[in-house]
Amino acid sequence: MDDDPHAPARAEYAPEAHSVRQRKLSKLAELREGGEEVGLSTLRRMRSRFEREGVAGLVDGRQRKPATGTGRTDPRVVAAIEKVVDSQTNEATVSAQVLRRQVKRLLEDEHAGDVPMPSRATYYRLLEAVSTGRHLLGSARTRRSLGKQPKQMFGQLTAVRPGEVMEMDSTPLNVMVVHNDETVDRCELTGLVDLATRTLAAAVLRPSTKAVDAALLLARTMTPERMRPGWSDALRMSRSVLPYASLLPLDERLAKAAARPVIVPETRVSDRGKVFVSDKFRNACRHLRISFQPAHPDTPTDKPHIERTLGSVATMFAQYVVGTGRSAETRGKHPASPGGLVHPRTPGTPSGMGRRRLAGQNARRASGPADSGPSTEPEREVRRAGGGSRIRAGRAQPTGIHPAHDARMACHRSWRGADQQPHL
Repeated sequence: MDDDPHAPARAEYAPEAHSVRQRKLSKLAELREGGEEVGLSTLRRMRSRFEREGVAGLVDGRQRKPATGTGRTDPRVVAAIEKVVDSQTNEATVSAQVLRRQVKRLLEDEHAGDVPMPSRATYYRLLEAVSTGRHLLGSARTRRSLGKQPKQMFGQLTAVRPGEVMEMDSTPLNVMVVHNDETVDRCELTGLVDLATRTLAAAVLRPSTKAVDAALLLARTMTPERMRPGWSDALRMSRSVLPYASLLPLDERLAKAAARPVIVPETRVSDRGKVFVSDKFRNACRHLRISFQPAHPDTPTDKPHIERTLGSVATMFAQYVVGTGRSAETRGKHPASPGGLVHPRTPGTPSGMGRRRLAGQNARRASGPADSGPSTEPEREVRRAGGGSRIRAGRAQPTGIHPAHDARMACHRSWRGADQQPHL
């Protein structure tokens, strides 16, 4: 084929000397020499499509139309099913039979009976093809979550320095805890993640997050984390890759600080929860010169990093606690039983022979007079930052355990279960 479309035709395709059929036969012979077996009728159809549509007509029609799974069904029926499926995103889950009645009424209202309803088998096949991946007949919560996904392509926000963009969110922690008023319930975990360094700058646990708790989270982000009793020296900032020697003259508190970077937020991204849009919290941000960028309503993808971080806490920590779960479907039968109220072994907890010796001492004390000494009734607790809530074990345990232990350090521990001794 000549590159120039205005070049004169070759001798075997000259219309002055050869008829249309002769030119078709010449083209067939040329194609067969090149290894393409094409029939005369196929070449005739391709020539007709080329005259109507141009070069696009030579493309196989099966490749131009993506497979939808609806076959040759009337497009009006498919459109009605799609409309009914779209309307169920925020509604309660119903059966496919109920949706079939809705499709039938919709066809009657829009087309006055001119479009017949397909058979039951065809309807179920079309419904499955249209609702694939949308959780139509399953959990309503999952269906709403899938409906919040943006229709456009995902973008990427790049932060070049620490604190430029920080994402903040709060979520219920799927662990049954004993609050200060002796009630057993879940608590809320609020965290702040730096986008540039992917650092979990701070986190707090509260029975219910308030505006002052969110402001405290900002303050903890901007101040050094003090080493706590029982922490390993490997967690000191002086043992980390942070420029400790250069930072120490700026703040003497870094001498006893843990290896957590001190980050000053410039812009914080959060949803429109009442805590994050309250006047108290916004005044605190304004006083610290922190810009507020609210996420779009019902769009968790605007802050995916903190969403994934809080999700990791649930999958890598909370699910190892016996009896917990985000709903009754995933929770144990007795979530508030003593076996479900467990906590990690804190520094100073004896093991092996030491545990047995202390257990014997506790048993002897328990058999003595009630006023002979401190109570040996089992109660071990991990106090969260600020004393908002605690996790307590309700079976006989050795005493003398250090209560001050941060929840973030607990997330890095592994668990064996409520019936075994937790280990680091």
